[in-house]
Amino acid sequence: MQFDSISDFFNMGGYAFYVWLSYGVTFFCFSTLIISSARQKRKVLIEIAKKMDREERLKETRSTK
Repeated sequence: MQFDSISDFFNMGGYAFYVWLSYGVTFFCFSTLIISSARQKRKVLIEIAKKMDREERLKETRSTK
């Protein structure tokens, strides 16, 4: 589709509300997904590090006995 002016582009042939709303909803969903995935990954990595530290302390405790 070719637009004659920038205002025609933003108007989207009279469907601007639906078009830009769909872009906004999609961007919001992707952003939320990326942020929540990054937070969950960080939590998992912290838990793994805690478990590894705990296992190392247990090894040290067992070897000193």
